[in-house]
Amino acid sequence: MNDFRIGHGYDVHRFATDAAEGMQKLGGVNVPVKYPLLAHSDGDVVLHAIADAILGALGKGDIGEHFPDSDDAWAGADSAELLRSVWAQAKVAGYQLGNLDVTIVAETPKISPHKAAMKDVIAHVLGADMNRINIKATTTERLGFVGRKEGIGTHAVVLLCRAQ
Repeated sequence: MNDFRIGHGYDVHRFATDAAEGMQKLGGVNVPVKYPLLAHSDGDVVLHAIADAILGALGKGDIGEHFPDSDDAWAGADSAELLRSVWAQAKVAGYQLGNLDVTIVAETPKISPHKAAMKDVIAHVLGADMNRINIKATTTERLGFVGRKEGIGTHAVVLLCRAQ
């Protein structure tokens, strides 16, 4: 019998509306935004949700337990490096990626032009084929905090398979 593990991750960051227009890392890609996301690290809500999904599948808590925002060591941290560290735990435990499905919930910025680059970065970090990774984007039809353009949320679901 194969050993499969499923994990779900969810992360949210609000926009820093007092900050200037610039770039925001999303899925490891610099995306132009009106306001950056407010966070202790680089605020990459996509990679944070993926890391949480992997940690969930492994039964190892969440990203806040591994990289607490109360620790200055993680201030401004590159979320790709955080994800790389989490993925190393999966590999040590003997797992490989079955597939990863990500849904970015945002009114702004437009995600579609950046999805292919995000898949490429994520595949590289996880050492996986791009065909095992899916990135989707949706809005909330102007409902809730996302609809009011107050922030971005991301869901990620991962299937880990025992490496053969």
